[in-house]
Amino acid sequence: MACGSSRHGLPAFLSAASRVDFEGAISDASSAPSSSSSSPPLPRSSDFDMGFVERAVSAAGAAVLSAVLVNPLDVAKTRLQAQAAGVPYYNPQHRITQHMASLGPNAMFSDFRCSPSCPRGVVFGAEPVCPPDCFQYKGTMDVFIKVIRQEGFARLWRGTNAGLALAIPTVGIYLPCYDIFRNWIEDFTTRNVPSLTPYAPLVAGSFARSLACITCSPIELARTRMQAYKEFQAGAKPPGMWKTLLGVLSPIRSTTNLPNLQGYRMLWTGVGAQLARDVPFSAICWATLEPNRRRLLRLVGEEGNAASVLGANFSAGFVAGSIAAAATCPLDVAKTRRQIEKNPEKALKMTTRQTLFDVWRDGGMKGLFTGVGPRVARAGPSVGIVVSFYEVVKYVLHQRHID
Repeated sequence: MACGSSRHGLPAFLSAASRVDFEGAISDASSAPSSSSSSPPLPRSSDFDMGFVERAVSAAGAAVLSAVLVNPLDVAKTRLQAQAAGVPYYNPQHRITQHMASLGPNAMFSDFRCSPSCPRGVVFGAEPVCPPDCFQYKGTMDVFIKVIRQEGFARLWRGTNAGLALAIPTVGIYLPCYDIFRNWIEDFTTRNVPSLTPYAPLVAGSFARSLACITCSPIELARTRMQAYKEFQAGAKPPGMWKTLLGVLSPIRSTTNLPNLQGYRMLWTGVGAQLARDVPFSAICWATLEPNRRRLLRLVGEEGNAASVLGANFSAGFVAGSIAAAATCPLDVAKTRRQIEKNPEKALKMTTRQTLFDVWRDGGMKGLFTGVGPRVARAGPSVGIVVSFYEVVKYVLHQRHID
């Protein structure tokens, strides 16, 4: 490769769009300084010769790894947001509660015990019960502790199957489409409107994310509900992904108030809020990630190996994902509220704007940023893992191509 001799040039396996500075200058060590800003970037074999299937497989593999590792943080975020929306994590209808009126404000008790050694538990016969505030989540670590104590360690991975089902097609669509759209837009703008070239990642990311969101919205709905709701019957297995989706449709089938077509729209409940969250997230993420990883990869140059490529992409992805997650947290709160609404008619009438207004009215700024801690803690590593894994696979394919 022509730029292989440049220590400060970008690695050859990067796409054309990844080698364009935000100021519009093109980094190509094979071009003279006088011509580098006027000639279009040359496509590299590892990027343009990679088929959609190869891209999709690479992205899906990254998605599986990410979904499994960060799922507990997704559960914590969803539980905190659902609790703020009024989802109870104790059962106030237990038969014992009718005998507890004389005990003052802690009269409502649950049929779950938060811990065998809880000092506030009361024993009725052989059954220990705890006051409701033992089941209120106070933060991310509190969610972890209480879920493990009350439901078991495995429940931290509740919804992982839906997460995997969601992650594979979402990232399998998202990253390959982003790569392809970005290359097309970069090539077009470089030839016709060079001043717009720096915005190729932002536009490509927005288009690719919109396509992925609309396609996979029902699975996202199932995952949110699986993580938000708690099973109150001891020993009962909570519903899986398909049963959860059937549960979304079952109230529709039992009423004649909603036409069938409108009923199936329930599977896309909250898709507007999801788009309102994910499209800005993607735009912010890629607009932040691309220049940062280009700077890091210039330091690596052509002498870098797979480990240095992974480190540069993970670092850039971690920072970009964290910033984008924090900025879009209010929209994530709105999406969760819309997707956990179980009244079909109300769910179809809810709008993202009204939901945000309701959250602000009830909880102010704190309400809009409910769950921001676990959301940021999840998004940073998740984006870092997905992007670095994906780019390392491209790097390996490129190395095989030139050997």
